[in-house]
Amino acid sequence: MAAAATTNQANNPQSCTNPTKFDFLNDLRSKYPHQPVFLQAVEEMALSIEPLFSDPVNGNFYKKAFLYLTEPERTISFHVPWMDDQGVQHVNRGWRVEFSSALGPYKGGLRFHPTVDDGILKFLGFEQIFKNSLTGLPLGGGKGGSDFNPKGKSEGEIRRFCESFMTELCRYIDASTDVPAGDIGVGGREIGYMYGTYKRLANKHGEGVLTGKSPLFGGIHLRPEATGFGTVYMAQHAIEDKLKRSLEGTRCAVSGSGNVAQFASKMLIQLGAKVVCVSDSNGVLVFEEGMTNSDLEQIILAKTVERARLSALETRVSGKYIPDHSPWTLPTLNVDFAFPCATQNEIDGKGANLLIQKGAMGVFEGANLPVTTEGQEVLRAHRDVLYIPGKAANAGGVGVSGLEMSQNASRTYWKREKVDAMLKDMMAGIYQQMKDNAGEDGTLEEGCNRAGFLKVAQALKELGW
Repeated sequence: MAAAATTNQANNPQSCTNPTKFDFLNDLRSKYPHQPVFLQAVEEMALSIEPLFSDPVNGNFYKKAFLYLTEPERTISFHVPWMDDQGVQHVNRGWRVEFSSALGPYKGGLRFHPTVDDGILKFLGFEQIFKNSLTGLPLGGGKGGSDFNPKGKSEGEIRRFCESFMTELCRYIDASTDVPAGDIGVGGREIGYMYGTYKRLANKHGEGVLTGKSPLFGGIHLRPEATGFGTVYMAQHAIEDKLKRSLEGTRCAVSGSGNVAQFASKMLIQLGAKVVCVSDSNGVLVFEEGMTNSDLEQIILAKTVERARLSALETRVSGKYIPDHSPWTLPTLNVDFAFPCATQNEIDGKGANLLIQKGAMGVFEGANLPVTTEGQEVLRAHRDVLYIPGKAANAGGVGVSGLEMSQNASRTYWKREKVDAMLKDMMAGIYQQMKDNAGEDGTLEEGCNRAGFLKVAQALKELGW
């Protein structure tokens, strides 16, 4: 799980729509002006694959396929009643956006956060279609969650909420239909509570109806680490291939302090990089000389057991806490590579310019759409800076979730070393797809989006759409 970012854009995203470009999207814009982050994701994707729309043979088909993919196949909404420890009844909203099943059953996480609504889930589900496509596994795209805020809730309150949420969601999920997983606010604890409820209601065990489970009851090794590790593996491929160097000795800024940030930091440290910061929604913990393994252990303890803020750790770690900042607003923090692992729209145009001014050589998205439209424009204007979007960079999480589904279906059990080898092979394959589809003149961002889209578009065609 990634922590919330310390930017206004994360909670108040700017509308990025440009009515003078891609006029075939005007109907979509008129329908969903209240969903700016969803429209941002659509237009960012359209910009990357724009040459396909002008293809003399298939251009019209690509436009129609793209429009088709901007509307979910199904959106399910429901209320989630639950009782707090004082016996007071509460009601939250829940959703499951089943976006595309062209390549396989809907696959994507569940997010519990007060900012969740149908627009945020549409943005995440739309991105998930193409991310899942890149993994090479038969996975469609979807996303779900609730506006429930787990912060400050007791163990019993979270369990009762998860039980109520699954009591409704279980009607719509199946190993061959829709397989949710975790996301912000939903980790192994919450998946366990929901899977326990599903098992009691369905009288079934061992099915891959949820991923991110404990290995004690069908989960796969390395799933908690997969998104963060995979993001670093992807960065490693790009840095070695394009910059002819390694991560060893480089200064890496990581945002967030949840699951993705924790394991990205762990792998960066293993590879000899200096992790110079992590963050939460209140501020930044800066490690000028690099985070130590002991520092990371304290951060994981605070976030997964104590449920504490980073500000409470200053006396327990070697870093310095700076309130009311994000890693992208600190002018004196020197950075070679950026790993935004918090949430959407955390790096704006000013933050991207600051990274460029400080000599950053690459941005690798551990979160989904963490760079605003203006930030993306800055990065695209500096084509020597590596920029790999989350569809590719953080695809390791859903990739290992897909492997967990395969493990469940075959009633087998894979060792940690085998899963890690498969994850590394998957990230290498995604990098090669990006490179091949970028061609000589394109960027890795363009190659990522084109590769993901073309596979889904071809599937739609062969399915008779």
